[in-house]
Amino acid sequence: MAKKLTVKDRERCIGCYCCMFACTRVWYGALGIEKSAMRVKNYPGVEGAFSVRVCQACKQPECAAACPTGALRLAKRGFGVELVRELCTHCRKCVRACAANALQWDEQLQIPIACRHCGICVRYCPTNVLTMQEVV
Repeated sequence: MAKKLTVKDRERCIGCYCCMFACTRVWYGALGIEKSAMRVKNYPGVEGAFSVRVCQACKQPECAAACPTGALRLAKRGFGVELVRELCTHCRKCVRACAANALQWDEQLQIPIACRHCGICVRYCPTNVLTMQEVV
């Protein structure tokens, strides 16, 4: 059965960004976090906290529905999205349409970064914040 990326225990996040580094390195062969399909954000202050945003693996993705050219569409696996890069007009309507604010944007290439739900981020998270969950 297919699996999707989910956040298991947000409170355990220590903000190491290992998940984002792993995603960027595996899919783009680059060092850094900018091309990761997920985001960890730090909210500083007395209590400090981290927000972990991952693709919700929608079966009827709003981001794909908002794409005027069909460049972003429902992935063949039946959840989440995939990008047909040649069709992208760089309008960002997909990013604005994502209710979870989880679709990331590649500032260099001006295209959305769709999560592949491959689980590489899960393998590199040292505190088990993330998990792969069967899609029902």
